[in-house]
Amino acid sequence: MTYPTPPFLPRHAALLLSAASLLLAAGCTRIETGEVGLRIHFDKTTDPAERLPGSFNQTLIGDIITFKIQDVAVAVDNMTPLASDNSTVKDFDMTVVYNVNPSAVSELWTTKNRTFHGLSDKGSDILLMQNYVALSARNAAYKVAREYESLKMADNRPLIEQSIRENIIKTLTEEKLADKITVSQIQVRAITPADVIVNSANELVRAQNELKTKEVEVQTAKKEAERIAALNANAGAIGYMNAMANLKIAEGVAAGKVHTIVVPYDFKGIVNAK
Repeated sequence: MTYPTPPFLPRHAALLLSAASLLLAAGCTRIETGEVGLRIHFDKTTDPAERLPGSFNQTLIGDIITFKIQDVAVAVDNMTPLASDNSTVKDFDMTVVYNVNPSAVSELWTTKNRTFHGLSDKGSDILLMQNYVALSARNAAYKVAREYESLKMADNRPLIEQSIRENIIKTLTEEKLADKITVSQIQVRAITPADVIVNSANELVRAQNELKTKEVEVQTAKKEAERIAALNANAGAIGYMNAMANLKIAEGVAAGKVHTIVVPYDFKGIVNAK
């Protein structure tokens, strides 16, 4: 027994179905990896349930806002902290990388001041607590910089980065945010001492080099004086030996033991020859 094939949908019905599919697709948004979404109802209230990555959410009624929570970078630039030598650092730039706990997105968005948050470069994502983290990082940088001399900051960059991170974590703990925000990395990108400090350091190096040069000159002069004294001492010894040699010759002549004497061409003495 055979059954009749169902008739095809009328053309207008197929068009309606296609339009409905397109409308449904256009009225949905997908949460990407590294993001969390929240639904905003038509009455502007926020659904407390977070929409996790991979989920599709309709936006025909209400809206979905997305938050970047993974590896959020905060640039904190153009700082001028005071160093331990009371000089003002000309420029201090750093980057803070942090993550937001996905389960804390709704709480942070609905309970914290909106000025604490920022926007991504494209403006498509809200960066939860970005401005707050930047302010905490700035305060930490000014505090940590006070422990180092201006010219020694660059050499102690790893220690400075570690101390800044510890200070930010301390602030988050005091504000009961340590379980919601994790600071994963601090990168100090630039440390530029004040011009007056750099100039003073260069002058000091120049003076030290000049002192070393003069010390070398003094040592050279001393060695030269020692050399001349040694030569003079040797000259006296040679005169003494010549006098002794002449005495021996005279004694030999007196004893009749010397019959021949070699006289230098410039000899100006008197020889009594018999």
